[in-house]
Amino acid sequence: MLFFICGSALRGQPDHGNLSGAAFVREAQTKPIYRLHSVEDQHPGIYEVPSGGVAIKGELYELSDEQHAHLIATEPPNLYEAAIELDDGTHVSAMIYPRDLIEARGYADISHYGGWAAFKAARGAN
Repeated sequence: MLFFICGSALRGQPDHGNLSGAAFVREAQTKPIYRLHSVEDQHPGIYEVPSGGVAIKGELYELSDEQHAHLIATEPPNLYEAAIELDDGTHVSAMIYPRDLIEARGYADISHYGGWAAFKAARGAN
């Protein structure tokens, strides 16, 4: 299966090993219909919005059933798998964070960075 990665499992990020050697397919980005937040500065939280969205940069991976199961098992609490839309119209799986939790907990909106890696680089961290 194709899976969109946009957080701490990206190449060069600390949790890249959670992909268990999955095949990198290509860099990708979503349609500009999502918002990106920093969840406790540990991982991103993305969700779809009807307006005011941005394109989120990430990477596509080909996952086996075993790699997929391992990745899901290692994800932080509250993330859930859902289909997202890439800028080319392709729908793939990704990890989404509940918008209501982001809003209730006041997690910082980092959408203007366009991606988790850019946010971390701006902060001088992986």
